[in-house]
Amino acid sequence: MLLVVDVGNTNIVLGVYRGQSIVATWRLSTDARRMADEYAALLHSLFTSAGLSFRDVRAIAVASVVPPLITVFQELAQRFFEREPFLVGPGVKTGVRVQFENPKEVGADRVANALACYRRYGGPAVVIDLGTATTFDAISAEGDYLGGAIAPGITIAADALFQRTARLPRIELVAPKTAIGRTTVSGMQSGIVFGYVGLIEGMVARFKRELGPARVIATGGLARVIARETPLIEVVDPNLTLDGIRMIYELNHKGAESGV
Repeated sequence: MLLVVDVGNTNIVLGVYRGQSIVATWRLSTDARRMADEYAALLHSLFTSAGLSFRDVRAIAVASVVPPLITVFQELAQRFFEREPFLVGPGVKTGVRVQFENPKEVGADRVANALACYRRYGGPAVVIDLGTATTFDAISAEGDYLGGAIAPGITIAADALFQRTARLPRIELVAPKTAIGRTTVSGMQSGIVFGYVGLIEGMVARFKRELGPARVIATGGLARVIARETPLIEVVDPNLTLDGIRMIYELNHKGAESGV
């Protein structure tokens, strides 16, 4: 089996694949201060609860936008899985032509999203990733990564309101019943959730003016919350990034099928 690790700024998402089928997924909070043995202890517990063992893993693929954690997960793979991890980064085959002024500036997760989106849903397409940042990526009819846009993530916006104001509380990120809030909490939920729906609808409209008709795919932790509030999002694919990392691994290991 193949263990896929997507290290983001807020969360680390992990998936175990048997062939092209995902067997288990987990989400951990990102902590750059954790050492390899701490992550190993967490993973051991998760593997055990899923009826899996470290011995089941034949290969490991890692994509990280947090540089300090690259070496941590290298050590984790080497010490506890006895595998040399495959790192998604510059110089590896991705199957995606990156039409960016400096391709090295494009995060590995966004390239993985582009590959998985094109293979699963075709192009042109717009991928919205609702994570620490809210990112928008444009994929051409030929599967090229054309570029995108970056906005602060929904959680960042909500936390900023709580941290930078004296009387506004921390809230649950769900849509209220009405846009006109009757309480402080519902007013904040309206402003954040419906405000981001407006942001997403506006950005996608601008992308489509430049890209032409395109499918809209959403991923990330808050994708379902937003997708329920707008018909613009056609597909919510929570495993899009993991699938893309798996596909990149397979491109670079001809004959390998997810480490089996």
